Amino acid sequence: MSGIDILGYIASLLVLSSFLMKDIKKLRLVNIVGCAAFIVYAAQIENGLPVIVTNTAIVIINTVYLYKKK
Repeated sequence: MSGIDILGYIASLLVLSSFLMKDIKKLRLVNIVGCAAFIVYAAQIENGLPVIVTNTAIVIINTVYLYKKK
């Protein structure tokens, strides 16, 4: 297993674990980190553009909602 594969699994675990959190702020923060890891992962694989676009959109959405919550 390559380092990039490990990064993909870590990203998956972060995003998955974010949905187990009850605190919405913590959920969004962990989800942002997981999505950022997916963006890095997708940049390293062939045909990763759909993953980059989707996770970039999710990061923006989470950031907007975190900003509105303040």
